[in-house]
Amino acid sequence: MRVIVPLQAVVQGRGGLVLGSLIPCALFYFFQLYIRRDRPSSSASNLPDLAAMPRSLSRGLLSPRGASGPARLSSRGASVARDDDNPDYVGLKRCAEDPYHHSSNPHGLMQLGLAENWLSLDMIRDWLVSNVKEPLLLDEEGELSIHGLATYQPYDGLMDLKMAVAEFMGQVMQGSVSFHPSQIVLTAGATPAVETLSFCLADPGNAFLVPSPYYPGWDRDIKWRTGIELITVPCRSTDNFSISIAALELAYNQAKKRGVKVCAVLVSNPSNPVGNLIDRETLYDLLDFVMEKNIHLISDEVFAGSTYGNDRFVSVAEVLDSENFDRRRVHIIYGLSKDLCVPGFRVGVIYSYNENVLAAASKLARFSSISTPTQCLLISILSNTKFITEYLKVNKERLRDMHALFVDGLKQLGIKCARSGGGFYCWADMSKFIQSYNEKGELKLWDKLLNEAKINMTPGSSCHCIEPGWFRCCFTTLTKQDIPIVMERIHRITESN
Repeated sequence: MRVIVPLQAVVQGRGGLVLGSLIPCALFYFFQLYIRRDRPSSSASNLPDLAAMPRSLSRGLLSPRGASGPARLSSRGASVARDDDNPDYVGLKRCAEDPYHHSSNPHGLMQLGLAENWLSLDMIRDWLVSNVKEPLLLDEEGELSIHGLATYQPYDGLMDLKMAVAEFMGQVMQGSVSFHPSQIVLTAGATPAVETLSFCLADPGNAFLVPSPYYPGWDRDIKWRTGIELITVPCRSTDNFSISIAALELAYNQAKKRGVKVCAVLVSNPSNPVGNLIDRETLYDLLDFVMEKNIHLISDEVFAGSTYGNDRFVSVAEVLDSENFDRRRVHIIYGLSKDLCVPGFRVGVIYSYNENVLAAASKLARFSSISTPTQCLLISILSNTKFITEYLKVNKERLRDMHALFVDGLKQLGIKCARSGGGFYCWADMSKFIQSYNEKGELKLWDKLLNEAKINMTPGSSCHCIEPGWFRCCFTTLTKQDIPIVMERIHRITESN
């Protein structure tokens, strides 16, 4: 090319562009033919045996295997992947590995740490057996609507299911309040519901005020991915762990001094783990508090229909209907896992009075949408008014009976429980059986119950209770025949302490 380029310039200058292009190209190709004339054949028969050639070690020298270290995770991923030594999760894992069964594994671990209702599963089973044979997924013409089943549907839930859920929530509240489907966003369980709502209300580094003791799963459900801080607001046994507005005020002011922005108050009603109900006056006070501070109120009401005491459950929605509060800052978390005892169906509810929250949550629901076949099945179940009415009635009766049996059994062992009216658990005071009145003493008793008595309970420290010695005991995973066995195992530990 060093010869051709200058020659091209000369020819172009004298003979024009055409000659200046043709002559250099012809010379270039003749030169290539001359070079190839004596070149040996490059046929496959003359190629060297590549398999016999020694492999170069240069790659191994440049990047020896294993020298670069382990593949790194993000700090968030590493934090989540790290083994969790929280007793709540340790106990759940142990029970999964060695579950109690009255005949096949009588010496296994008895599960009192999981808020799951097995008391009325037979009713759900019987309904499914009787009805799943019917054409639940057929359209009005009696044909399978594959486009309505296998194609994309609204991420925030089918309108028919929203209508059915709104009706069910109204039945749970015994007709005291009506819910509107347009204010519902459906998610794959209450866990993504509360996380999605948290995304909508607060930024990383912001905080929620949470009366304690509180559900230990919130530390995972809210904090892991949102970066939101949960500020515990201690409640005390002297007033049955009821919410104190004065304590909320103190916690809010302390957070403000630390430069932490508080965005909401988060409560559960009925309380988890105590089981007490928030009365109407306290709901008024909470609404006044959030309006004064210009923050939000989140009311987790997943156990609204799982009540058994004499006190009537009052939803924050009922209070809003009767008084002139700013509805835009009020949000309800609900689901079908507890009151309908179908946690495997994964149905959670965000019920909000704020249009912007609903718009954002509807978009975020694409990350936790419910499968369409599941929604179609639930529409059929919830639309059967006769079955739902009977189910709610029988389920409450079974909850009341099991609660009474379990609490009476603990009472005979000298263990008192906080006064409660809802949920799948009782809040038991075992402080007199701990050797040292602190968290260490409580965890030592928990360890004995888990490893010696083979009973999994949730210690109060996992629920951020400031008074050591309290334990959450879920009784809805037991049968009546299991209660004497549980009591005998507990007695074996308490007697030695």
